[in-house]
Amino acid sequence: MNQDIIQTKWSQIKHPLQAQFSKLTDDDLARPNGDHQYLAGKLQERYGWQRDKIEQELRTFENTLSHSKAA
Repeated sequence: MNQDIIQTKWSQIKHPLQAQFSKLTDDDLARPNGDHQYLAGKLQERYGWQRDKIEQELRTFENTLSHSKAA
């Protein structure tokens, strides 16, 4: 996922993130401007995924957001 998108759209993507990744807590997402590294770290912490799995999941999430905005 584009790091700029995460930082600039953080407040708008927090709820979709929590819907997609239900193990993320409100506290995980309370950070005012999350970034890619922060989000990847939280996903690794909550799910125990390896870095390649995290990147794959974030790309899928980004694609889902892109398609829902296009509709």
